[in-house]
Amino acid sequence: MPLHRITGSGESEIEDVYATEPANRRLPRYRIPKLSSAAQPIYDLVRDELLLDGNSRQNLATFCTTWSEPEGRQLMADSINKNMIDKDEYPQTAEIENRCVHMIADLWHAPGARKTVGCSTTGSSEACMLGGLALKWRWRNRRIAAGKSYAKPNFVCGPVQVCWHKFARYFDVEIRQVPLEGDALGLRPEDLKKYCDENTIGVIPTLGVTFTGVYEPVAALAAALDDLQRETGLDIPIHIDAASGGFIAPFVEPELEWDFRVERVKSISASGHKYGLAPLGVGWVVWRDKEDLPDELIFNVDYLGGQMPTFALNFSRPGGQIIAQYYNFLRLGREGYTRIQQTCADTAQWLAGEIAKLGPLELVYDGKGALPAVCYKLKEGHNYGFTLYDLSERVRMRGWLIASYPLPPNRQTTIIQRVLIRHGVSRDLAQLLLDDLSRALEHLQANPVSHSAAGPTFHH
Repeated sequence: MPLHRITGSGESEIEDVYATEPANRRLPRYRIPKLSSAAQPIYDLVRDELLLDGNSRQNLATFCTTWSEPEGRQLMADSINKNMIDKDEYPQTAEIENRCVHMIADLWHAPGARKTVGCSTTGSSEACMLGGLALKWRWRNRRIAAGKSYAKPNFVCGPVQVCWHKFARYFDVEIRQVPLEGDALGLRPEDLKKYCDENTIGVIPTLGVTFTGVYEPVAALAAALDDLQRETGLDIPIHIDAASGGFIAPFVEPELEWDFRVERVKSISASGHKYGLAPLGVGWVVWRDKEDLPDELIFNVDYLGGQMPTFALNFSRPGGQIIAQYYNFLRLGREGYTRIQQTCADTAQWLAGEIAKLGPLELVYDGKGALPAVCYKLKEGHNYGFTLYDLSERVRMRGWLIASYPLPPNRQTTIIQRVLIRHGVSRDLAQLLLDDLSRALEHLQANPVSHSAAGPTFHH
């Protein structure tokens, strides 16, 4: 960060940034200032405020990419003024988006991947909503054709990310979230018969449950729906929320059948900016066949120059993240993605083994067979004098952000912590976290925390 700048047309004048007029007053908070200021001191002062943010590399609560190569960042900078929705003006950015869709469709074993329909989004939340809308409209059209009411659509799911609750509320669809029974961590095949009916637009398995990182058994769920169809005639499609697992399973567990190899799967959504390794701001949704995306949901726009079909909740958005995604596909290839994701998985499993040795903690998920993550809880039957919320707060003093929260219904009495291992979280960094966890546990056991009836004071 520069502390001074050189100005003047003739003689050089050294001016300290912190002696400038903007640095000697509070930065405006409620009104745009009347006068302009020089670029450099404003840059430095805003950058100073950003120092108060946490270190994103130590944020092990987020699924999102926090490390990227400088070449990818440069491509984003080169594309900062490109609006990806304006496909007539920026045809090559549109072509790169199409290439990514086809590459992802091929990765997910879509039949006829070169002709598969799909699109980029601002993230997997928008991608989920687009997948859900397609399910709703296909169900609606079938009901109209059969002369039946389409007033009460529902979808069935296990523990889901908040975007599905938003979808249900925004688009007036009942969410039938199956509660967790016994030791279940996700949706199970035996749950479906009780919750599905003629108004079910689809079943939504999650490949990488947000709460624990586990994969819900897509093939088994599809088989249960096959049985239900034979018994009742109900033909219920599946949309896969593969926000994180969609870019893990194909490389770490390529034999796992969760994608378009399962015939009942009609659409899949994922985050490019999570384990797709792209910078924040890009997601993807792909449909099995063109007829799985109803024409009524596609709009044709002509006011940007030329006819342009569009299907998205957002309109204008930057093209740089899409270009960075394409860069990663070319730069890493399947070999590179496999090496990176397997390294993450190995680190997560190593960390789980070490955490299991810490006396008060008991593993809930050990990083094997799903996302590179570790979930654990306090061992039952003991009063340790602290909660996992206290542990999160203690390690935050060292810069670590770790999520602590209750499991979904009906296991809300179980509080867990989740650590996500992403690209850029090295074995050495994981060791530093482990050391800080161990020290924090020792401190909390020696200095019990009293809690009021109001509950925990810290929650991530």
